[in-house]
Amino acid sequence: MKIIVEVKNGDIFEVRDDILALKYAQLFYRTDGEVAERLAKFHQNLLSTLPKPGECRFYETYGSLSVKAVLFVGVNDLADFGYPQIREFARRALEYLGQVAPGTKNLCLTLHGAGYGLDELEAFESEIAGCIDAVASGRYPQSLERIAIVEIRPDRTERLRKVLAGLLPDGAINVDARGLLAGISETTTERIRSAGYASGSKPFVFVAMPFDEKMDDVFHYGIQGAVNSAGYLCERADMSSFTGDIMDWVKKRIRNASFLVADLTNANPNVYLEVGYAWGCGIPTVLLVQDTTELKFDVKSQRCIVYKKIKDLEEKLRKELENLKL
Repeated sequence: MKIIVEVKNGDIFEVRDDILALKYAQLFYRTDGEVAERLAKFHQNLLSTLPKPGECRFYETYGSLSVKAVLFVGVNDLADFGYPQIREFARRALEYLGQVAPGTKNLCLTLHGAGYGLDELEAFESEIAGCIDAVASGRYPQSLERIAIVEIRPDRTERLRKVLAGLLPDGAINVDARGLLAGISETTTERIRSAGYASGSKPFVFVAMPFDEKMDDVFHYGIQGAVNSAGYLCERADMSSFTGDIMDWVKKRIRNASFLVADLTNANPNVYLEVGYAWGCGIPTVLLVQDTTELKFDVKSQRCIVYKKIKDLEEKLRKELENLKL
């Protein structure tokens, strides 16, 4: 048998699958918050029943969503929800559904991690690896036919589809008559084995820049591609996605980064703070800007990569990172 795995471009609120699996990081963030708001109309005690870390809760939607039911998987706060935890989340989701909803045929999930700054491709591989873990163990809904990662952004959808094609060329997890995984190449096996678990040992670049829609294309097309092609994971922090002292998390990531890349275009004080902290820690720093007149006095004497077009930025940054590796 085979379980189809796909990346579907669309709105999670319009997907007509059996089950939607989401994390609950002890607070609501974006999609999971909107889902919970709709569920609360039919589950009056929803807030008091949400899962603690290590627990799962299953809720019928009663027509409040296009899916038939929602599974919330309890996890720790976002600051502690990294690549290994994403893999664990996906595995736990399938294993729990194998117990409470063994007749599930179509399961949908969202991509976790990229929305608050983790490397989107590494996060995606970790999530797929968790699904494969559950299937390999035999603890999953035995009626399962399809797993869909639903992504609303067309550009990210295409990037994830390319990664998926490299992991599962035929777009499926194949299981033989004995219930064992079949048809997975040695290369894929190694990628699956290390996804999430080995992520902490991979070199990464931390990106400091305004986290808003105006800068999204710069990040995804000008910075992320250059960083990944140079052999690094690419991370940044979305301040709005965290609670508590986010700067402790940011400082830790900067201290452990191979480089810091900072785009000073329309930069807020946080970006300059992160640059200063990287300098203090002796972390090599690459500065970017579209217009040098925007630079504050304390960095005007520093070398910057000046760019007008995003494509030019990608090429300049890739070369800069390659040179810094030498």
